[in-house]
Amino acid sequence: MAMQRKTNVRLPPEVNRILYVRNLPYKITAEEMYDIFGKYGAIRQIRVGNTPETRGTAFVVYEDIFDAKNACDHLSGFNVCNRYLVVLYYQSNKAFKKVDTEKKQEEIDKVKKKYGVNTDT
Repeated sequence: MAMQRKTNVRLPPEVNRILYVRNLPYKITAEEMYDIFGKYGAIRQIRVGNTPETRGTAFVVYEDIFDAKNACDHLSGFNVCNRYLVVLYYQSNKAFKKVDTEKKQEEIDKVKKKYGVNTDT
């Protein structure tokens, strides 16, 4: 019955197996992460940020997309050590958009230099 239900469900396009979690306590351990997120399904991987820029964030990868959706629905706003979690679906096109625009601008500048185009008037 459960498999029958899952085959007929259409999920929004942003839903995927990878969750991006923000506002985590800095001292949270991997075991605590598995305790919190493991209640919603089988987890393939958890990556907790360990640099100054990524502290307080994590990626949680589920085996099944429906488990990830369930976890996102239930854990967004969940209180952990007086911090409310922000749970989002990971979207690679948005995550690397800034890097891509910088690369594109470099390519444009190279082409302008190659052909002697000067737009600074």
